[in-house]
Amino acid sequence: MSVQTKRTDTGTAAAPGVRKTDVPPPDGPTGPGPARRRGGASAPYLLLLPGLLATVVLLGWPLVKNGILSFQNLNPRQLILHLTEWRGFDNYTDVLGSTDFWKVVQRTVVFTAVNVVLIMVLGTLMGLLLARLGKRMRLLLLLGLVLAWAMPVVAATTVYQWLFAQRFGVVNWLLAKAGWSSMADYNWFGTQLSTFSVIILVIVWQSIPFVAINLYAATTTIPKELYEAASLDGAGSWKSFTSVTFPFLRPFLWATTFLEVIWVFKAFPQIFAINMGGPDRLTETLPIYAFVEGPGNQHYGMGAAISFLTILILLGLTAYYLRTVLKQEEDEL
Repeated sequence: MSVQTKRTDTGTAAAPGVRKTDVPPPDGPTGPGPARRRGGASAPYLLLLPGLLATVVLLGWPLVKNGILSFQNLNPRQLILHLTEWRGFDNYTDVLGSTDFWKVVQRTVVFTAVNVVLIMVLGTLMGLLLARLGKRMRLLLLLGLVLAWAMPVVAATTVYQWLFAQRFGVVNWLLAKAGWSSMADYNWFGTQLSTFSVIILVIVWQSIPFVAINLYAATTTIPKELYEAASLDGAGSWKSFTSVTFPFLRPFLWATTFLEVIWVFKAFPQIFAINMGGPDRLTETLPIYAFVEGPGNQHYGMGAAISFLTILILLGLTAYYLRTVLKQEEDEL
């Protein structure tokens, strides 16, 4: 007795109880349909939309208002009478034609360079130290770094003001006890160099934890096999650092240096709280200069023009950084 099986159109035996109509048709000849592909492509943009809206509202709109204000002559009289006096580019012409502005720019660049070099060198050394310490000592050092990093800026600056106070400061007392009796009544905020020394100390102390902790985290991603191979080749500590550690940490160092440049360049509370840009306005950087010329002298249009020029300088630094990073990526490819 022969048994005949029902064949499908493709010539293969059909499974019992399964019909052709039971199999759902595919969305398309090669997978999902066009509608699903469009939905998947737009998903990342939908996820970015809340962040972009927040950026536009909290950053973009104030930036536009500041740009409009920089073309106006705005002082208390205009504010009280609700007057709008347009000056065109006169605010920018006055600022760019002022020798004081270019002195402040030069001072800001030097101040930023000194701070960033100290922060990156000391932060890198601290991060490498964290990688070599034992578990307990590493935890203790991390705790100290986190506490220094978490301290509010104004509170930390006030503490440094007390430490370097002229008559009752701990620093002067310690120096006098160590044999420098002339430092017992030294005014740290009386000259440009000494004031900047205290400000740099505050900023470097507050910035080292960020560099050290992130660099230590970056060192944990380096395979230990590379160090073992370097030691087998006879490489010492310095050779292992230059041939293994530094190439892995180079992208991190680039990114961190760029972030520190921006953070130090626009530093305001430390400088203002220490001595308000004194003595004789010799420690003013661009943010302090914009505040003094704007709200301080009640010439808000001039202050807006200075702050907008500061933003343009930072944008130029950002463009240079991005160009350098992209060039490095092209060379690696």
